[in-house]
This record gives sequence, C-alpha cells and structure tokens, in this order.
Amino acid sequence: MDAHITKRTAVLLLLDIVATYAAYWLASLLTAVEDEVFVNNEIYFILGILAFFNVAVLGVMRLYNNLWEYASVDEAIQIMLAVVLSTLIGAVFLWIIDVRLPIRVFFVSCFLLIFFMGGIRLVFRVMRQKKRVLGSAQRACDRPRTLIVGAGETGSLAIGRMASKDPLMPGIPIVATDDDASKRGSRIHGVKVAGTTDDIVELVDRYDIEQIVVAIPSASLEERKRIYGECTKTECKLRTLPNIRELSLDEIGDVRLRDVDVADLLGREEIILNTRAVSGYIAGECVLVTGGGGSIGSELCRQIMRYQPRRLLIFDIYENCAYELETELKNKYGPEAPVITLIGSIRDKARLDEVFDTYHPSVVFHAAAHKHVPLMEISPAEAVKNNVFGTKNLLTSAAEHGVERFVQLSTDKAVNPTNVMGCTKRLCEMLIQTFSRGTDMTCVAVRFGNVLGSHGSVIPLFEEQIKRGGPVTITHPDIVRYFMTITEAAQLVLQAGGLAKGGSIYVLDMGEPVKIMDLANRLIRFYGYEPGVNMQVKITGLRPGEKLYEELLMDTEQDKMAKTAHNKIFIAPPMQIDLEKFYTDLQTLKTAARHNDNDVVDILQEMVPTYHPNRRVRADHTVVAATGNTAIFSKEEVNRKLQGDKPAAKED
Repeated sequence: MDAHITKRTAVLLLLDIVATYAAYWLASLLTAVEDEVFVNNEIYFILGILAFFNVAVLGVMRLYNNLWEYASVDEAIQIMLAVVLSTLIGAVFLWIIDVRLPIRVFFVSCFLLIFFMGGIRLVFRVMRQKKRVLGSAQRACDRPRTLIVGAGETGSLAIGRMASKDPLMPGIPIVATDDDASKRGSRIHGVKVAGTTDDIVELVDRYDIEQIVVAIPSASLEERKRIYGECTKTECKLRTLPNIRELSLDEIGDVRLRDVDVADLLGREEIILNTRAVSGYIAGECVLVTGGGGSIGSELCRQIMRYQPRRLLIFDIYENCAYELETELKNKYGPEAPVITLIGSIRDKARLDEVFDTYHPSVVFHAAAHKHVPLMEISPAEAVKNNVFGTKNLLTSAAEHGVERFVQLSTDKAVNPTNVMGCTKRLCEMLIQTFSRGTDMTCVAVRFGNVLGSHGSVIPLFEEQIKRGGPVTITHPDIVRYFMTITEAAQLVLQAGGLAKGGSIYVLDMGEPVKIMDLANRLIRFYGYEPGVNMQVKITGLRPGEKLYEELLMDTEQDKMAKTAHNKIFIAPPMQIDLEKFYTDLQTLKTAARHNDNDVVDILQEMVPTYHPNRRVRADHTVVAATGNTAIFSKEEVNRKLQGDKPAAKED
C-alpha cells in the first residue's frame, strides 16, 4: 500500500477489519461450530490475524487506491479475487500454527466477506451519487466547484476573479495546489493551497470538485504534460487561461477561461508570431483568399478582418463552408462588413479573370488545393489539374491584373515527397519561384507541417473513433509528424506576406516532431479511457503515399537556410530551375493529366527527382502502399533523419 493514507482509505481499512470479525463470527453461527476456539478470548487474536491478511492482500492489489464512487464490474471482480486469496492465506497460516477450523467456516466467511466488503464500497458509490444529485439540484444555476492548479500570479488572478463572480471566469474557487513547498498551507483570497499537483485526484474526490483550472502557463512542457495527465484521471471539466505576464494592462480585464484542447495535450510550445507588420499591406486593401471556406483559409479570413481590409473576397468551390464563414464574419463585424463570397474553381481561368477584373485584389492568399494523400494516390490526374494547373491559372491571372503580393500555402510533404499530393505542392513551389523571376508580383510560399483540427487531419479522426467506442486506428506505431495549430498556420502565412521577399519559401521552426502513437494515447486518456484497456488501438499499416516521417527541409537546403526578422521563420535557398525545360515538362504533364493513369506519376518523377512514390497499383486498379520501398524506413533511420532536419540558419 502507499505510504500516504488518506482519511477515506483509513475509514475503508477500519470497515474491512470490522467486516472480517463480523464475517467469521456469523460464519461460526451459521455452521454451528462448537469448537472451543470460538468461546474464549483466543478468537479475537485469530480473527485479528485473518483481518490483517485480508487488508494486506487488498493493499498489495492496490484496491485501496481505487475511487470506489466510480467502481464498476472490474473492481467487483478484483474484490472477489482478493477475498478468496486472503481467505486461503489465512487458512494455511492457521493450519501452520496448529489452529484447526472447519473448512466450512472459511467457505461461508469468504462469501460473507465478499458481500460485506462489496456492500461497503457500494455504499460509497450510492452516497456519492446521492450527493451529486442533491448538489446538482442545489447548484443547477450556480457555478462549478473549482480546483485551481497553480498558486502564482495567474492562479491568484483566477481565484480572485472567480470569488468576485466574474462571468468571464465561471466557478467557485474551493482549493488550490502548487508544487512550491513554501506555498503549502497558505491561503489566496481565502482559498487554501492544500497540496501538490500529485494530489489532484485525491483533492477532487475530497472536495467534490467539478472543474479544474490549470493556471501555470509558465510551466515547462514536461510539467504541463504530467499535470494534464493527472487531471485526465478525473471526470472534471478542464480549463486553462493565458500567462498574465504576457498581457498588457488593458488586456488583463478581458482574460477568460478556455477549455483545454488538443494543442495543450500535444505538449508543444505554441509559437505566437509578430503580426504588426501585417497591417501595412492588408489595411485598406482588397484581399482574395482562395479556398477561403477551408480550415486554414477560414482562419486566414478571420485574422485578415482584424486588420481592416477594404474588401475581403472568400473564393471557394464549396459554397456551404464559405457561406457559414461569411455569416460568422458579418455577425461579428456587422451586416455591412466588406466580405464577399465568390463561388468558383481555380481550374477555370475565365472565372478567375472575371474576379480579378471586377474586384482588383492587390493581395492573394492561395489556400485552395486537393490535400488528402490517399485520395490523390487514386486520382493523381485530379491532383495535378487542381493543385498544379489551378495554381498556374491563379498566378497567371494575378500577374496579368497587377496583384502586388501572392502567398502560396505549401506543406512539408513537398520535401522529398512520397505521394502525389506532396509532389504537386513541390511543383507549386517551383511555379512560385518562376513567376517571381518573370513578373513584378512578389510571390512567396509558406511551408509548414500538419495542422491540428483541420479537415481530414488525424485529431478529428481520433476523436470520432473514441466517441464511437474505438478502436483508434494508427497506420504505424513509429510514425511521427510535425504539428502546429490552425491559428499558428494562419499567423505564419500572414507574417510571410509581410516579410515578402520575392521567390522565397518560408519555413517555420516547428519544434520537435510528435509520435502519433503518443498523441493518440494522450487523447484517449483525455476522454477518460485507458489505451489498450477500455479503448483499443489498432495498427492498420501505412497507406499509399505515406511515410514514417515528414521533413521540413530537403538535403540540399539543410546548410543554406537564411534567417528572417522573426527568429522562428527561415528562408529555404532558391531552386535552380531550367525554365525552358520546366514549361515543356508542364505541357507534357498537362496532356497526360487528361487521362488518370500512371503516365502522370511517371512524368511527376521526371519533373521532381526527389519524388519517390510509395504506391503500387494492383490488377484491379486499387492503389496500395508499396512494400520494400525506400520511403519506408526503420525506427533508427527515422530518428537519424529527424535529428538532421533542424534549421541551421545562416544570416540573410
């Protein structure tokens, strides 16, 4: 048993000892045992030994660590096994010391003990449920009972604002924790600092906590991951708030609680970019966002509106999301907000010319693309027609109509691509650099990794699978990815537009890559399950076009990265492109894309020598991941590649 015994554990121990005495005494009556041992004082010593064995076995099996208010069938089975084992140990011990009791006494007392001890724990559950029902009725319109993790400046602010019933911080501050020993036992606005972060589960139980507010924004990544791990062992709502030291005086009054999200569980420092330079090229201008209804495109539109553009054009082929975004922005900025939704495809050059002729945008953010890797492996010609030639149409129309800045969204899958989608994005980067050379338009590309929460990304898939009851599917146990939030992605794109040096490919330092298996396990625990216990994780195998790791830099870029004004953004060196051959190959690719066959993939390999397809077409025309392909690496090779993929920038 743990050295630290809580009041609840002590009560359970005492009740279990009493239950042991009661069970054996009642068993002697029911079995009519006339042995003299039950009629003299020796029985109390013997039963004390049996009680000791009983609680010792339960302690070894860690049954005093369980929160019996949430016990289920599994815990009931554990109680049965523990009682049977302790009864056997007690019987053998009494036989060794030559105290003979009839077997029927042990048999009956074993059943009685299971009944008594199970009943004791059932009472805990019933009392808790009754308490919750009464509490819910009493506090139906009240604020949740809250535990604050962190007794520093941010925690003090949260407690004070909750105590004053601030609507931005709903909750009743009940108790706080802090790992600083000097704060233990102190009070903040009348709220006691009652323990450390290791005591979160026990304090939640003791004080009937309904909400946990994590108020330690300055904690290290490892500390935060550990604390969130403790919090997810409870059924409480998890919320957090920003570091008040990073806020200006006029911002502190608007600080509010927010739900803990996947970015918090990811355990990565979110990079907040400096967007002050953005206002200079967006304010008062007409801005076009292609793919404006998508995950990143819509966030771009939201952030662009903060800089008061003269007009925002949301261009998308899918009207539903674009319409919802327009409605959201007009609800926020008023019905007269300068937001116009335009339906169309970047494949349609005439439609693009019409848009540019009518609205004359000076800034273009290009987020429209086919991006789903497995789908593009099945339909490579569609990826080429949309991603490559749609981008070429947009660049051509923009250049012809005097656009000043053009920002292309790229991906880490464009680096040493193993899939059609990544290869088409690499060609888009090449188009950006060729148009930058041949026109007066400032053209840049922004390269980043996976975006948390975007359509088709792994997080929404995991969440859906967990809500369905599992299994959670992962293609490979060693697969790793770089991640960033949608907000970061949009900020990076806006920042790149402000840095805009024609022909540049901007790369974000995205920190350490994340193992998808670890991310899945954290998400499973966040939803109250245990991986492999009550939520299964299934390995399905790599999909066509997929590799174990993604890279932000090509081998030729590793030692040639240039710094920018922002310490987290770097510039990849320009590519050497034979323009005549490039445009001849594009025409060949365009001809091949009229038919969805392997000629498209072959031409892509010729145009992008670093493209090594991880795909195999079966006789029935289905596409699967290739086996033995150079795109599939061992764990050691993955680690070696990732360690060599850190930006080592030189001065620009």
